[in-house]
Amino acid sequence: MKVAIVDYGAGNLRSVVSALRSVGCDTVVAESPRDAQTARAMVLPGVGAAADTMENLLRRGLADLVIHWIDAERPFLGICMGMQVLFTYSEEGGGQRCLDVIRGRVVRLPAGLKVPHMGWNQVCYTRESPLFESIPDGSNFYFVHSYAARPDDDAVVAASTDYGSPFCSAAQRGAVFATQFHPEKSGERGLQLYRNFARFAAA
Repeated sequence: MKVAIVDYGAGNLRSVVSALRSVGCDTVVAESPRDAQTARAMVLPGVGAAADTMENLLRRGLADLVIHWIDAERPFLGICMGMQVLFTYSEEGGGQRCLDVIRGRVVRLPAGLKVPHMGWNQVCYTRESPLFESIPDGSNFYFVHSYAARPDDDAVVAASTDYGSPFCSAAQRGAVFATQFHPEKSGERGLQLYRNFARFAAA
């Protein structure tokens, strides 16, 4: 099964490609909408700032690609910044309009905490999701972030993680999945998550 990985200049693209290939996926790096035409699923990786991410997505014509892909109810996975830009608005850098695929805001982690939140932390499920099949509830995944999503609708939250207070660490709406953590940096649990996403997309 072919997975399109959206290339807008994110630094973790190669590690995502490597992880998907290691679980048996064929991958294509999508630098333009044309590159994704033969793919069955799409991954939007991400590190960095919301404003830079949105600027690059818009400049390369990839924002419309993501929105149209999701509107067509095709399997989609956003990772870290790739999750945050799915929301309506991010407070990062003085404020940034995002893709508005999932209604809600991205807010800075609570005051008094060391930021970025970096390292391993538990991911606790709030609903059933095919993304977490065969992965025990409370498993540790690897995080690097200073902001977190706050969906308007709690039903979108698939998992939460505690860092000072609980935040949404995974979201799902239909065929759209998103994780604040980095599966490609999370060992065998992360590979299983990619395996699960690929199985969902193939079905």
